[in-house]
Amino acid sequence: MARLWLLLSACAGFTGVALGAFAAHGLKDQLTPAYLSVFQTGTHYQLVHALALFGVGLLAMLRPSRLANCAGALFALGIVLFSGSLYALTLSGVSALGVVTPFGGLAFLAGWLYLGVAAWKLTPRVST
Repeated sequence: MARLWLLLSACAGFTGVALGAFAAHGLKDQLTPAYLSVFQTGTHYQLVHALALFGVGLLAMLRPSRLANCAGALFALGIVLFSGSLYALTLSGVSALGVVTPFGGLAFLAGWLYLGVAAWKLTPRVST
């Protein structure tokens, strides 16, 4: 699973930077300032959680656990639901898509909770 989380981290990081640049250069004249801000919020959360996925990938390499894998899955789901709904809302203008965003936020929160529990359950390795 570590490989999956690291690959998803790289993909989310790459697309987050690309979408941020697209918004800054390609959408600044197409969107209202409010919608541009919403789009940028999506890229911000995507990039933060790309780094979270990277951390999950490292943890999964060093100390694999079901809790860490759940955290990774929730972070990935959060990116799709939270950031994805913000991108879709701003590009389509369909404000009803905003109803999906909080579910992505809940996925992010649950991911951080699972990661915290995984960290709490870590036991020190005894070196010989």
